[in-house]
Amino acid sequence: MPTHPLAEVFGFPTTNLSATAERFRNNRLCPYNNKAPSCTKDKAKDPLGVCSIFDGEQLAITCPVRFRQDWLIVEEAANFLFPKGTSWTSLQEIRLNDAYGKSAGNLDFVLVAYDDEGRIIDFGSLEVQAVYISGNVRRPFTQYMNDRKANQNMIWEGSRVRADYLSSSRKRLVPQMLYKGSILQAWKKKQTVALHRAFFDTLPRLPEVSPEDADIAWLIYELEFIEAQNRFQLVSYDTVYTQFEVALQKITTPEAGSLDKFVAELQTKLDTKLDDHYSPDTPTLADIITR
Repeated sequence: MPTHPLAEVFGFPTTNLSATAERFRNNRLCPYNNKAPSCTKDKAKDPLGVCSIFDGEQLAITCPVRFRQDWLIVEEAANFLFPKGTSWTSLQEIRLNDAYGKSAGNLDFVLVAYDDEGRIIDFGSLEVQAVYISGNVRRPFTQYMNDRKANQNMIWEGSRVRADYLSSSRKRLVPQMLYKGSILQAWKKKQTVALHRAFFDTLPRLPEVSPEDADIAWLIYELEFIEAQNRFQLVSYDTVYTQFEVALQKITTPEAGSLDKFVAELQTKLDTKLDDHYSPDTPTLADIITR
């Protein structure tokens, strides 16, 4: 199991100390098409340049910008949203309002199809889902950045840093589907969601349909280590096609646990409460004698 919690820092593995990798780290640059040349994660002046972490034996992508490598996600989203040969482009951070003019949030990307005169003929969305981190990742990040050569294979003895998939789905994925996704569904517009394989594997098994019958495409990616370059490459792992309402119901409906175990736990707590209730508050004669 990796003892170093950081997998990529400013776009490169911690063991990559090449001139290119160090140039990106020294200048706090993002190699994955951020909205600005610099990394802006967490703090603009002191960015937390962690793209991915080790989570046990797996990798976890913790920065949504990491998915923009080579613009693969946008290309694959367009392949689902539009017929082959369509002219299209992508727009970033588009505000989405409800019927009362209140914001339902920003869409990460809106892909628009247009005709020969530049008029929009169709559109669809692309949401990018990174994973939340449990634990303080800035501490090992700071230690690594202070001396990269000495800490490239450091044994981290601080608080555990891990991927928090439960919070990522409940606090981000589900609300986005409920609010933004419901509006797009009402407009009968297709949606795509890009996420890491490890994240997708934590979701309930979603009932799949054919691409022609789907209104959501789940674009699933992995990070493949390229030894010759000492870098990770974002690669497509799978695409899962689902219907919106069925997928949303599956994700938001928890699987019921054992009724017997729940009743047994209730019985234990009830027995404890009743025992406490019937215990005398004052010392008994036997208590006094034994003192």
